[in-house]
Amino acid sequence: MHKPIALLGEHNPSFPPHAATDAAVGHSRRLLEADIDAVWVSTEDITPDLFQRFGAIWVAPGSPYKNLEQTLWAIRQARKDGIPCLGTCGGFQHMVLEYARNALGFREAHHEEYDPYASTLFISELTCSLAGRTMELSFTPGSRVAGIYAALTAKERYYCNFGINPDCVDVLKEGPLQFTGADAEGELRVLELPGHPFFLGTLYVPQARSTAARPHPLVTEFLRAALT
Repeated sequence: MHKPIALLGEHNPSFPPHAATDAAVGHSRRLLEADIDAVWVSTEDITPDLFQRFGAIWVAPGSPYKNLEQTLWAIRQARKDGIPCLGTCGGFQHMVLEYARNALGFREAHHEEYDPYASTLFISELTCSLAGRTMELSFTPGSRVAGIYAALTAKERYYCNFGINPDCVDVLKEGPLQFTGADAEGELRVLELPGHPFFLGTLYVPQARSTAARPHPLVTEFLRAALT
């Protein structure tokens, strides 16, 4: 049996994105006929032996997390060590924050949900909440996300009130991380790291559209990466 996947976040079974996460894992696991478990791990319970116990991480919706620094440590290790990592909603936001701090050198980079008065906010409150909205997306031709969808457009659902600070977009694009999905207004909604076995984040919640009859391709490909 393969190492389980760690679902990083403060699990609340009554929170729709968390229930959808559990269901989507089950949908894709059955499609792949995969012998792999997914276990919720609170961010305050992230320990240095995390990757001895788990073979992949899914940074789940539901921020603020109980332990920001431990969450960023886990994302950094996954990014640097080639460990499959999927981030959705809050997970996407924290992947951006980790990258800004540890790859681009903005050690003071912060998230407005944790500290609205921080001097370097890479994640800020959206001018218009996306919670509960379904929106059209466009993907960069040739990107991994476009390949996973086998399409250049998709409609997906959101549950978030925070996203990338527009003032930080240009600097974020200076490094190897690529932003390969955007909404109709051009706002960045998907990130991926070329050359990594699987390092992909979405501001939307793909698991919300997964069904038993049609498992979500992003979740399926993440599980497939965790199985290799």
